[in-house]
Amino acid sequence: MTKPQVRPARWTPPPAGPAGTPVKPSNLRVRSAPGDGTEDVLVRDDGHVVTGLADGRIVAIDPVTGGSSEIAHTGGRPLGIEHHPAGGYVVCDAHRGLLHVGEEGGIEVLADSFEGARFIFCNNAAVAADGTIYFTDSSTKFEIDHWLGDLIEHRPTGRLFRRDIDGTLTLLMDGLAFANGVALAPDESFVVVAETGAYMLHRVWLSGRQTGPIEPFGPVLPGFPDNISTGEDGNIWVTIASPRDKLLDVLLPKAPVLRSVVWALPAWAQPHAKKLIRIHAYDVDGHLVHDVAGRHDRFGMPTGVRQVGGHVWMGSLEQPTIAVFDLPSASGLGPHR
Repeated sequence: MTKPQVRPARWTPPPAGPAGTPVKPSNLRVRSAPGDGTEDVLVRDDGHVVTGLADGRIVAIDPVTGGSSEIAHTGGRPLGIEHHPAGGYVVCDAHRGLLHVGEEGGIEVLADSFEGARFIFCNNAAVAADGTIYFTDSSTKFEIDHWLGDLIEHRPTGRLFRRDIDGTLTLLMDGLAFANGVALAPDESFVVVAETGAYMLHRVWLSGRQTGPIEPFGPVLPGFPDNISTGEDGNIWVTIASPRDKLLDVLLPKAPVLRSVVWALPAWAQPHAKKLIRIHAYDVDGHLVHDVAGRHDRFGMPTGVRQVGGHVWMGSLEQPTIAVFDLPSASGLGPHR
């Protein structure tokens, strides 16, 4: 795809909210993947970790032996991956849309457009017990190869959708600055969506007296949230793919032409994600429970997170590896559920 032009809009970044003192990831281990770009991670009942790769493959990695097997090839760029209650997987493919991938590798397109316009950046999803799917389309202008342009331009077009089991699509939120991760409350009373370009999480109430309202979930974040997921502990786990970029924060409220200049620079001279590890977990009231931060030579820029049992698994859009650390004990930041 030809690199799109940007028309930057002014925006004043809010200061990050209060946070606890991060703890280092305990017993951090890194496992090789059979390809680049392990953007999301999902853990099967047999302990294998399922992830999508930049070349279109979806693979299952044995965390003990390091061996892997191919589940399917989407022909696109698989990002978010979730279990489907009827079997198989729900996959957000940046190029092909919302997919169902069967256990034997068959692929069904569940949604690839809305009101006649094709999705160009289907990103992440959460699936309810009855098969209802909540998913994001990050941008209506910038495809995955030019995701940075959406953050530089800051004219929000990201959206959150609901797909009912009969195939009906409903727009729940729009105007999001790079809509990204999605997670359901353990009781499915609300859905949380990450707005990467605004350093925010939002809660959309789905049931009860508060049905319909949208509100912030947790504080303004210290970096760019990516995929999020509901852990077995009942907390909402959040990847902070990269800390804020100081230059971008300085430029966002200034003359838009300055960001046009930045976008015209060679890729190496533009803002880049830092190769760090930062993971947050929030309870259902939006209180910070865990704040984990660290480094590893073979892993960084976490974009996928999954808490299962005593472990927290991570994937990365830019790494040929997955990583895992031990679930932290209660940190004192909030109630540990």
